[in-house]
Parts: sequence; C-alpha cells; structure tokens
Amino acid sequence: MRLSSRILAPTLDADPMLRATDKILNYQKQKGPMTADKTTSAPIVRFAPSPTGYLHIGGARTALFNWLYARGRGGKFLLRIEDTDRERNNEAAVAAILDGLKWLELDWDGEAVSQFARGDRHRAIADELLARGAAYHCYCSPSEIEAAREQAKAEGRPQIFLSPWRDRDPKDAPTDIKPVVRLKAARDGETIVNDHVQGRVVFPNKDLDDLIIVRSDGNPTYNLAVVVDDHDMGITQVVRGVDHLTNTARQTQIYLGMHWTVPEFAHVPLIHGPDGAKLSKRHGAQAVQDYRAMGYLPVALRNYLVRLGWSHGDDEIISTEQLLEWFDIDGIGKSAARFDFKKLEDLNGHYIRHSSDDELVTRLIDLLPEIEGGTTIDAKIDAAMRAKLVRAMPSMKERAKTLLELIDGAQFLFSARPIARDEKAEKILDADARATLKALHTRFTAVTEWTSTALEDEVRSYSEETGAKLGKVAQPLRAALTGRAVSPPVFDVLDVLGREESLARIADCVT
Repeated sequence: MRLSSRILAPTLDADPMLRATDKILNYQKQKGPMTADKTTSAPIVRFAPSPTGYLHIGGARTALFNWLYARGRGGKFLLRIEDTDRERNNEAAVAAILDGLKWLELDWDGEAVSQFARGDRHRAIADELLARGAAYHCYCSPSEIEAAREQAKAEGRPQIFLSPWRDRDPKDAPTDIKPVVRLKAARDGETIVNDHVQGRVVFPNKDLDDLIIVRSDGNPTYNLAVVVDDHDMGITQVVRGVDHLTNTARQTQIYLGMHWTVPEFAHVPLIHGPDGAKLSKRHGAQAVQDYRAMGYLPVALRNYLVRLGWSHGDDEIISTEQLLEWFDIDGIGKSAARFDFKKLEDLNGHYIRHSSDDELVTRLIDLLPEIEGGTTIDAKIDAAMRAKLVRAMPSMKERAKTLLELIDGAQFLFSARPIARDEKAEKILDADARATLKALHTRFTAVTEWTSTALEDEVRSYSEETGAKLGKVAQPLRAALTGRAVSPPVFDVLDVLGREESLARIADCVT
C-alpha cells in the first residue's frame, strides 16, 4: 500500500514541489540543492543515525523498516550521518554504524551523507527564511529566556518562550550581541500529523515555540538541518522513532515556511525489555555488534526485529524475500514491542539448521576474532581443517542455537593430544570405561571402512555381545575423543576425526 498521509497547518501555504531524487553523487561535497528525477514515483527513504556510539538495536529496526519499504517497492534507501554535534560525534562511531548495517546486510544507495558537511546549505536556507519573513534574529540572553519561562510558570501559563524580537524593528538590535535565528512559527490553529503508525496527532500551535534554527555561533540546529537534507535528498517518507513525533510538528513549520512539500511520516514505537521498561543496558545487549558477537545470524536478527511491532498474520518465520513482498508501514502497531531473547535464540536456531554447512563455517571463522576471552580454535584455519568443519556441521547444527554453540561444539577438532578432559569426562573414564575403550580400540583397528555407519554397527555389536547398554559404551568414547561428557553424536565425531586421530585418542586413555 502506498503511503498517503499529509501534515497540515492552516496558517501557512504549502505549494507542491517535485520531490524524487534520481541519483546521489558525492553528496558530502555538495552544498546546494540536489537534482531530482521528475519521472519516478518510487519511495525514497533514509536512515539518519547520530554517530554518538554504536548502532543501537532500535536504530537497526528503524533502518530495517526503511530498507524493506524501499527495496520492496523499487525505491531508494539512503543513509545520512547526522554528525552536527561535533563534541559527541566520532569516527569510530560512524565506522560502527556502517559496520552494523553491512553485517545486517542492509545496503544503501549512493554514498553515506555527512550532515555536518552541508552546513553552508543549511545556513543558506536560514537566510532565505529570514528574507521571506518566516524567521527572525533574536537577541535575548539565556538569562532573559529563563526569567520569561519562570514568570510564565508562576502565572500558570505554558512555558513557551515568546521572543520580543519576533515583531520588533531590527534597527533596535544591539551591536554587541550575536543573535540566534528563530523560526517564526504559526501562533494560531493546529498542526496535524496524520501519521501512518500513530494516527491523527494534533499539536496546538500555541504550544510550539519559535524554535532556534541557527545558533549564535552560526551553526545550524538539528531541526533545520534535517528538514533541508530530507528535502534536498528527495525523501518521500520519513520512518523514524516515535520520540521524534514532537520534532515532526516543529519541522513541519520549516517545510511550510519554505513552501516545500511535507513528506509523509511514520513514527514507530520504542522497543522495551521483557519487563516492559525501555530497553537498556540492564536488559542485556543493545548494540547490533553485540548480537553478532553472541553468534546470531543477520537473517535471524532481521526476521526477529521486523516482528517487533509488525506482523503478517500469525507468521513468525519469514524469509527476506517474503518480507520484501509483504512488509508495509501501515502494518506497524502503535504499542511498544517487548524484546524476548528466548524467542530470538529459538529463531536463530531455526536459521542455523536451515543454513548451508559451508555458509555456517564461513560465519564461524569470521566470528572467531571477536570472541571475548578467545578460543582454542585458530582463526587461521587451513583448507583441510575447514573441510573437517564442513563435514562436522550437519550433526553440530541440529542442536546449536548460536554460532558460539557451534564453535564450542567444534572444539574437539582442534584439541591437541593428549586432549584435556573436563571433570565430568574424567569421572566417566573409570576402570570399567577404560576396559571398554581398550576392547573398542581393538575392534576399530580391524574396521575396513571408517564411516559413522560402520563404526556405529561395530559399537552396537559390542553392546549386544557384552550386554552393556549403548549409552554406557558411547559415553567413554565421547569422553576419550572430545574430553567432554557432551558433544556432537559420537559416531560423527569418529568419522570427522578420522581413523588415525580417533585411535590415537582412544589409546591415550587405555595405555
């Protein structure tokens, strides 16, 4: 379904303008408006994070919603880094955001846009608003503004600052004060946001103050920069968090002051933790990179995130192809979604079981350098060891819910003889168990075809001949081969280790 909402302010006109953009080329260096393709009607959306840290899981969901909406309709998904706050922004955070999006496999069109680099363009629009009479210079000091608000509070009035410079003659301006530039917002009527998620939201204009669009140091503010950039980039739909809803009302006044077409909006709800409180550090991982480090697959995280607030009937497991076909903004609910780590883990287990063995090995190897505390597995895995991992994967992935569990299950392949054994394995290897291993070593030596099937047949025959239960025979084998009481199926372990290594590990326990 195509979005069709409008934002209205009865006191200002909004002349329609052509909005679509054909191509973003080297946008960081461009100071003026961008060339628009007047023939396309496909949506153009954007993800615009602030580089103050990592890519938050909530931001990742917003990016995913935008990506699905654009890609599913042949539109464009643009990326803008809102880096105007120079004190809080840093290059490492930008790199983390780009890295997180790439890992999630959310590709964007053109280059990532630096908002800070477009400061001249933002200031030019502020000058144009001043020339139109839609903005004015305000010379009030912070202390004057605070005093005015305190007086309004004492009189029981809304604490909206009403600048005396809004209609004052500029000739009265002091020469020793650097002014800010304020938008001359509408005083009467209402600003109505017909939001695709939140519905009809009404903001009385008397509650919207004349926001500052350029600071006294000449730097444009966030609200001005966002509007100018969204206009110049040809954004047709703005999909972002509900915490920006009030900003939308304020930014609408800038659109209308410039006689620009207002884009459509969809403000998505926040993500809460299992306890219903806003997702925070105390709930666990917040950054996309954290989920990668915990061994989740990008396809699983995408599937889970899109279901936090959006649904397609009772479908839980939805392929990316189906998401591209089914996803629509109007299907997002208004209520905050609760993050359920158990559901994510179960979903990840499904995708692990249905991923190719070769892909899982590739992802496993890529993850090794990120494992906190390290691992006994060497990140520089040669071709022979990679082949063993691929062979071991079918049995290992049936039980694993994360790549970390796969890595843990694969440790036996990398153990050097004599392999270390945990406490449970040592307990298993009593005198009777070692006698069983000695008998099996003799029988395995005579096996002509070293396969999991042939080896299982040999163990079953021994079990029947001795009257020992199969588990009683298999457990000592597992302890000897892997050093653990729990491992992938023991006959698969024998097969993957091979004749020489398997017999040597068994011999280490009986000699």
